[in-house]
Amino acid sequence: MTVRFNLSLLRKLIQFSAFLFFVYGGIVTGYYLEDKVSRALPALSCAYDFQGSDLCTLVPFQHQMDHRLGEVIAKGGNLMMGIMPTLITLGTFLLLFVVLNKAFCGWICPLGTFQEFMQLIGQKLGLQRHESLPKALVLRLRPVKWFMLLVLVFGLPLLTGMGMLNHDLGDPFCRICPSRILTTLATGETTQLTVDTANTTTLVMSLLGDFLFGLIIALALTVRQPFCRVCPMLALHAVFRKLGLLRLIKSASPRCERCGLCAKACPMDIHEIHTDMQSRNVTFEDCTLCGRCVEFCPDKDVLQLKYTVIPLFTSSPQYFKQRKKSQTQWEKKNLINGFKQLKSKTEAKAQ
Repeated sequence: MTVRFNLSLLRKLIQFSAFLFFVYGGIVTGYYLEDKVSRALPALSCAYDFQGSDLCTLVPFQHQMDHRLGEVIAKGGNLMMGIMPTLITLGTFLLLFVVLNKAFCGWICPLGTFQEFMQLIGQKLGLQRHESLPKALVLRLRPVKWFMLLVLVFGLPLLTGMGMLNHDLGDPFCRICPSRILTTLATGETTQLTVDTANTTTLVMSLLGDFLFGLIIALALTVRQPFCRVCPMLALHAVFRKLGLLRLIKSASPRCERCGLCAKACPMDIHEIHTDMQSRNVTFEDCTLCGRCVEFCPDKDVLQLKYTVIPLFTSSPQYFKQRKKSQTQWEKKNLINGFKQLKSKTEAKAQ
């Protein structure tokens, strides 16, 4: 296998193409494509990007909790009429989600792509990177995505619709979502960076959103996928991951538990890929199906990306050797090492 055409390179090409389509695709398809195709994309494609070609499902969920279900509960109306729009959105989400499962995070999401791009910049600048976070920290971070989903996407909007909270809390996740700032900035729109001083709620939320976006940029230079670890979309994916046709499959062998390279390669620090010797479907709740664990598994057929029963990509010793070599060469090429080599050549010529 030629390392120029490895899985990571293919994924980067798809991520770049998806970023262009979901951030700028509306220029070609028209602004209202989301009404024709989907208002429930299983990835963070922002509705505030007027050049975008679709929008993520977290937007209508918040709107429906606030303006449909919450109001129905408060006014004592027909509960089914309040729930039905959410069920339709969820059904549309599932139709799309089943096709790619959690790969919407690892291959499609604009914010995920941006974080990986920032990581590449950090690597080329020669910054000291944290390849893996401490296991204890990873375990403490995992519940955050569930808090974000239950409280910011469903809880606060529902209470707002019931008249128990300020109306400005009808879409709390959108107000702090980094993708809202990222995708609008990518199209030259800066208004989403503006601090909204209309009232205390909007002031706090806009400040928090700007701070979170800046924090993600800083962290992504040295930490892999910082926001993905707490993203509510990842939690929503985790709920339905057993339904997806694309899965990460493990066939443990006697040698499997010895190296741990799969866990080290995982950008989400899922140590269970290495330690779980019982589960066959190892598409864990934080998995984004990026396939890096399969690439860096040195044992034949231990890890596989499968679409239903069809193997799409399988671990092998030959691929691992080539992939490891190309990764080592890539990591050696950065500005600091470049300056060192230039200095050495200059000193050698001077002598």
